[in-house]
Amino acid sequence: MRTTTALATPARARSVTRELAATPQQIFAVLRDPARHAALDGSGMLRGHPDGPALLGPGDRFGMAMAQAGLAYRSVNVVVEYAPDRLIAWETWGEFRGRRLVGGQRWRFALHELSAGDGSRPARTRVTHTYDWSRARLPRLTIELPGYPRRMVPAMVTTLDRLAAAVEDRPAGSGPGDGTTARAGDR
Repeated sequence: MRTTTALATPARARSVTRELAATPQQIFAVLRDPARHAALDGSGMLRGHPDGPALLGPGDRFGMAMAQAGLAYRSVNVVVEYAPDRLIAWETWGEFRGRRLVGGQRWRFALHELSAGDGSRPARTRVTHTYDWSRARLPRLTIELPGYPRRMVPAMVTTLDRLAAAVEDRPAGSGPGDGTTARAGDR
């Protein structure tokens, strides 16, 4: 059983948090590999086929095949926050001929080790996944009116389920359901 709780967060951001039975290093290794992002994505918009570095680092730029409402396109992403085994965030844009037209949203994963684990207990890490559109171009028109903030919270919960399955070696949606929480009142 999953628990969802509303918590305070900035007006143009939504976050979900979950404890995973894995080390920050195991989780970070999955998050910095763009080839794994489509399999983790709970929104159904990522189609894979990344271009750019195989493993992400500070300032790296990578593209991703996407689809929304039957429209296929490629996003351009830049790693804007990076602390090995603790934090990774990328900003996503829609570009045309090198000009940024829409976007500016950030996808952020912050990792906090709760316990290192030992022979009898697994490691535990708190993962906070944030969708932040405070820097987005035309946020009211391109993000809020279409309802993305409301739709992203359940999608992010699914993403954390899939991340847990990837690092805990179990199927997505199974396991103890150790309390995913959502922020900013979107339940």
